[in-house]
Amino acid sequence: MSHQQRYTITAALPYTNGPVHIGHLAGVYVPADIYARYQRLKGADVAFICGSDEHGVPITLKAKKEGVTPQEIVDRYHKIIGDSFEEFGISFDNYSRTSAPIHHDTASFFFTKLYNDGKFIEQVTEQLYDAEANQFLADRFVVGTCPKCGNPESYGDQCERCGTSHNATDLIEPKSAITGNVPELRDTKHWFLPLDQYSEWLNDWIVEGHAADWKTNVLGQVKGWIADGLKPRAVTRDLDWGIPVPVEGADGKVLYVWFDAPIGYISSTKEWAAREGKNWEDYWKNENTKLLHFIGKDNIVFHCIIFPAMLKAHGEFILPDNVPANEFLNLEDDKISTSRNWAVWLHEYLEDFPGQQDVLRYVLTANAPETKDNNFTWKDFQARNNNELVAILGNFINRALVLTHKYYDGVVPEPGAFTQVDQETLDAVSAFPASIEGSLERYRFRESANEFMNLARLGNKYLADEEPWKFIKTDPERVKTVMFVGLQIAGALAVLAEPFLPHTAKKLQDMLNIASNPAARLRADLVKIEWNDIAEKQELLHHGYKINKAELLFSKIEDEQIEAQLAKLEATKASNKSTTPNLMPQKEETNYDDFMKMDLRVAEILTAEKLPKSNKLMVMTVDTGIDKRTIVSGIAKHFTAEELIGRKVTVLANLAPRKLMGVESQGMILLAEDPDGKLVFVNPDDAILNGATIA
Repeated sequence: MSHQQRYTITAALPYTNGPVHIGHLAGVYVPADIYARYQRLKGADVAFICGSDEHGVPITLKAKKEGVTPQEIVDRYHKIIGDSFEEFGISFDNYSRTSAPIHHDTASFFFTKLYNDGKFIEQVTEQLYDAEANQFLADRFVVGTCPKCGNPESYGDQCERCGTSHNATDLIEPKSAITGNVPELRDTKHWFLPLDQYSEWLNDWIVEGHAADWKTNVLGQVKGWIADGLKPRAVTRDLDWGIPVPVEGADGKVLYVWFDAPIGYISSTKEWAAREGKNWEDYWKNENTKLLHFIGKDNIVFHCIIFPAMLKAHGEFILPDNVPANEFLNLEDDKISTSRNWAVWLHEYLEDFPGQQDVLRYVLTANAPETKDNNFTWKDFQARNNNELVAILGNFINRALVLTHKYYDGVVPEPGAFTQVDQETLDAVSAFPASIEGSLERYRFRESANEFMNLARLGNKYLADEEPWKFIKTDPERVKTVMFVGLQIAGALAVLAEPFLPHTAKKLQDMLNIASNPAARLRADLVKIEWNDIAEKQELLHHGYKINKAELLFSKIEDEQIEAQLAKLEATKASNKSTTPNLMPQKEETNYDDFMKMDLRVAEILTAEKLPKSNKLMVMTVDTGIDKRTIVSGIAKHFTAEELIGRKVTVLANLAPRKLMGVESQGMILLAEDPDGKLVFVNPDDAILNGATIA
């Protein structure tokens, strides 16, 4: 076999603060697994690498919420995620974790190399600090309004609505996710990777160098980042959970998770190579190796800007050949949300649909969000199973094998002379590997899965047109030829199915007594059929070869099963409405004296104007009864200037002034937020005079 390329294929490290859902699968893990399996079938040397990301701030937040340690959280979800991946058939060569000693050592050595080579900038900067919690706030401990799109629930490092990355200090009206307080700025020392020094190189390498072969959604994000101007990015954080910064004077600091996490690909490869007796450097430092990162669109900046800059700064590593990022998958026309439990969780699917892993794999591939966000519905899931997997692929295989056993006791018959239809059919079969390969090499997984199903459609049509059951008594020699051709199609399907439907491929190969993967090829009692054989050999299953009896590959999914899943989602909606999960939890107990320090007054809005260059901020002149002052508030998306003028409101009058986009705000207007994000004023009675205090 001539295809001997070496591949390092990585899949984004899942956060171990929750299970894996179908959005993760469709965006990252199914396409990555399809590609890895395909390359193995082609004879490539593949290292398919992943592991649990166990140092993210969401983990510490969840631990605080549950009153347990971060280690308990990551241990729980590392097992759930790892077991689910294995049962689902994600064929990682190694699934590690960033809490492993080999990862701590690898990340520390990587940081130390860059530190000793002078690749970092050491700076004392202002960072948000929660005085009540007595700690600096890492990015994910800060929530506020995104300065670009106005999303009021943006995290301190990235807005999940528009995908923009930023610093926590860029947020408008930031709040501590720990206590809900408005944080203050304090000085702290950190180390930064000067991304601005890599702007020209990144532009040449990606925007110019990969314009023809990288996906447009990836190129678009990279162009936007570079055009906006790259800035130095902190690689350390003030936290007590993570990998300690390995330099003097860094007590209480850990490696920033997005510096630490991608190095997890390297440490996981090291772990695998040590176990398998391989040299890990061949997979990360050899120019003959292709490095591919499979990720979702929210990780594009980290894998196309930050990690490549880290590798470039180190100087010894290869760079990714491609980063085929996908968009997001919605669920029943609504955005998947872990906080709202609006998701189909993999471990629950495996319980509800035992033995039907490949159905979900197929549907997620057929609906893959490759160039735009796509939608998963349970009705479509049912239709694709019943109308495609059962009625097309399953039906053809069942016909071909059942008739072979009925007519020939399971022995492949000897064909006669091929008719034009027979030869055209066999020629068509031989063209499918190249067609599927062409789609896979361009990371068009939907297209490749459809092409695979077209082969099953070809088999169905061939048997339906030739009607062997009709001529078995009047023309038995012709039927032998028809069944022989049909079995060649079945053999091709058994091999080509493996990347897309690995559990189904295993069943079908067992039925046909064939082997396609390297491990099974060692068995002397099996016919060996390799990927390239389908294009090069007209006979995959020779006459006289005995096959096993047919089993059903797929079973029909009934309406009751789908209704049960829809009912589960409806219950989630009802639960969200009753428990209002988006409400901030009660803060820690305060005392009367602290409460009395707040000067809450009735005020009237005199003027209002949307702040130029801001989607969110409204600048208002407010009569507090004691003075007229300017207050800036992020309410422009909820109210027009006209409907604000003359409104009585409640203000916190003695809040320290703060500049927002250059305008000093001298107070805060009190509003409430419902679970859907709608803002409502905490209104005093209109008859109350301006300046009246609230106690």
